[in-house]
Amino acid sequence: MPEESPNPWIAAIRPRTLPLSVTPVVVGSVLAYVVAGAFRPEVFAAALLAAMLIQVGTNLHNDAADFERGADGPDRLGPKRAVAEGWLAAGLVKRVALRCFLLAFILGIYLAAVGGWPIVVLGLAALAAGWGYTGGPRPIAYSPLGELFVFAFFGLAAVVGTFYLHAGTTAPAAWLAASALGLHAAAVLTVNNYRDLESDRRVGKRTLAVVLGREASRRLYGLLIAAPFVLAAVLAWDGLTGAATVAILLPPARKLVLRFRREPVGPAFNEILAATAKLQMLFGVLLCGGLLWVALG
Repeated sequence: MPEESPNPWIAAIRPRTLPLSVTPVVVGSVLAYVVAGAFRPEVFAAALLAAMLIQVGTNLHNDAADFERGADGPDRLGPKRAVAEGWLAAGLVKRVALRCFLLAFILGIYLAAVGGWPIVVLGLAALAAGWGYTGGPRPIAYSPLGELFVFAFFGLAAVVGTFYLHAGTTAPAAWLAASALGLHAAAVLTVNNYRDLESDRRVGKRTLAVVLGREASRRLYGLLIAAPFVLAAVLAWDGLTGAATVAILLPPARKLVLRFRREPVGPAFNEILAATAKLQMLFGVLLCGGLLWVALG
């Protein structure tokens, strides 16, 4: 009999990853309010729920698809996966993932009515990318494009798209903040792929970590962690002085980079991955808090 999990759906949904989709929507909304004086509560709620549904659907589809492709073997260093452990059937998980994408599509109809054709294109691209991350003949997750995918959709699309929905336009500040959050989100994936480099190589996954190797991946991680602080400094220099609050995170960010470089590959990288995701969330929280403090002060 397969091992039973008390919360198999929690394992499959991966709620700890949800801040990666929530934070950009919040940042885009706060920026729209601070920069353009625009905020629409109904748009915020719909965009937030749609982003979460797309991520949950992507996580579920990833759980099932990786098992079917043989990527989640017994030597996996990361957290246990629901389908691979026998807690849930792959077909059931895929059907629930499809329902998540369908609900996101329905919300997208409303958002498209608000934002017009740019949101139609963006929404359809996000849904296609969510499925294509581990689906189709050439999954994004099995190529060196994973970090670029995360940067584009968890950074640029989420922040700038949300800003546009509120304000009906974009702004340089939105692109800078979007790039910062996207780079930190990409760093989360870099940790995941660095941890799984050997097992991914054995099953034919050519992630960026597999292509670059260990040393170049360590340098990439350091760049992905550091660059958002430079972008925040540009925001502060350009008039959004509240962005400087993220400097509080520089010491823990430096410690995280040093740990990534020095820690032997193993289960400890699950802690580094969680800490990297937390850094991205705190970066967004401090950015929003600083911007609102100055704007309302």
